[in-house]
Parts: sequence; structure tokens; C-alpha cells
Amino acid sequence: MEKYELIDSGNQQKLERFGPFLFARPCSQALWKPQLSRKEWEEADGYFSREGGNRWVFKTKLPTSWVVETAGVRFKIAPTDFGHLGVFPEHSLLWKGMQTALARNKGGQVLNLFAYSGGATLACSQAGAKVCHVDASKGMIAWARDNAELNALSAHPIRWIVDDVTKFLQREIRRGVRYEGVILDPPSFGRGSQGEVFKIEEDIHPLLDLCIQLLSEEALFLTLTTHTPGMTPLVMQHLLSQKMKKGSIQTGEMILPCKNGFAVPCGSFVTWGT
Repeated sequence: MEKYELIDSGNQQKLERFGPFLFARPCSQALWKPQLSRKEWEEADGYFSREGGNRWVFKTKLPTSWVVETAGVRFKIAPTDFGHLGVFPEHSLLWKGMQTALARNKGGQVLNLFAYSGGATLACSQAGAKVCHVDASKGMIAWARDNAELNALSAHPIRWIVDDVTKFLQREIRRGVRYEGVILDPPSFGRGSQGEVFKIEEDIHPLLDLCIQLLSEEALFLTLTTHTPGMTPLVMQHLLSQKMKKGSIQTGEMILPCKNGFAVPCGSFVTWGT
């Protein structure tokens, strides 16, 4: 199976292989110089630029979509207007811990919020969890369901919910539903279907409070990830340590490892666990 790999980074760019295709994309953190030559970078099949508006430039004719595997999960890959391709590989380094906790517990109920194309959903499902996958985008829910089919998980107990996360959480609390695991990857800024504005600096406290109310007495983990620059690992640790009086907290940078170059930081994570 074709895989994802970070090939090189530098000059605020990253060079990545998604299966058979090589792409250069913006990466503001990569302030260092590339390890590979300019000629090697020019072998990319395409690049994404934000100059003069978001746009892809392809040198190779690409299929509509193709399949790539990362951390044991298969994804449908396709270029989007925002420069994404359907997977954030930096999240995959957190899946093993979730799977270990679920396997030790022989499964459990997991809630995945802002769930995108379903990487954590599918990783937890592989470990025997019943998963509730929530995203406000109908298109991304369809993409995640395609990924479930690619991983032979279509028949597994996964609820696919198109909804505003806050409204959904409030309803789950009223219904008395509880989860052994909660995963959330909120955006820095967003707008709901009714024009609601989400700003992570203002809304992270009420969002976390709702999530904590949904944890069962046998809760295993709560994992928060973010790509917001100001939310460093220390900020994340302080944030969650004020809310969780028992259990342990781990925090750090999400990274893209590179065999022959520098690892690239891609945001922060914090995980509470029992």
C-alpha cells in the first residue's frame, strides 16, 4: 500500500509524498534551509500557492482521487481548494495511545468532534470502539464514510453526524449519553450554518466544559489538538490541568517526522487519561 512521507522542508515549504505523487505546500514553520537541492524539489508533481489567491499548479495529470495509508489507516486522497489532501498525518502519532487504552478496556464509546476525514474515528474503530463522528460539513462526512469503506469498517458501529458541535454536545448531555473517550480538533476560527462565529481563544473553555460533562465514570481519555499558533503545549497543559483534577496529562507538539531532514512542528496536543 502506498504511504505518506515527509521528504524535506525549508524556506517555508514542505515536500511531501502522498503515495505515487510528490507535492510542495506552504509551511510557515519551516524557517530553515532545505536539505535537498532545488532540482530535487522541482521534481514535485505539483505545488500549492497562496500568492494571488489559493491555487494548485500541477505538472502531472492526477487521477480524481487515490489511496494512501498512514499509521495503518487508509485514506482517499484528493487536492482541495484549501491546499489539503484529505489527511493530517501529524495526528496519526496520537492514535496508538487511544488504541492501546481502548484495547485494554475491550472497547468503549468514543466521540470524535470536528472529525474531518475520520482518521481518529477509524483508528478507534479498529480498536473495537463504538464511535460517534461529528462534523459540520456534509461533504467531509461523505469523505470519511468513503474512508471507512476503504478500511473495511463500513459495518462497524460508527454514527455519522452532520451538525454544529456545540449544539450536538448540548443535546447529548440532555439525553444522558456518556463516552469513554473524547477527541476534538477545533479550528482557530469558523462560522456555523446559521452564521455563528467560533473563535478558539473565546470558545475553548465552554467547549471543553461540555466535553468533560460527557465523559463516563470509566473514562479513558480526552484528547485536544490544535493548529492555532498561540496554543502552545504549555498553554494546553495549563488549560486542561485546571479542569481535570484526577488522572494524568501529557502534552507536546504534533510533528511530521522526516528520515533525511528536519521534523516539522504542526500544532500542539494535550491528552488527559486515567
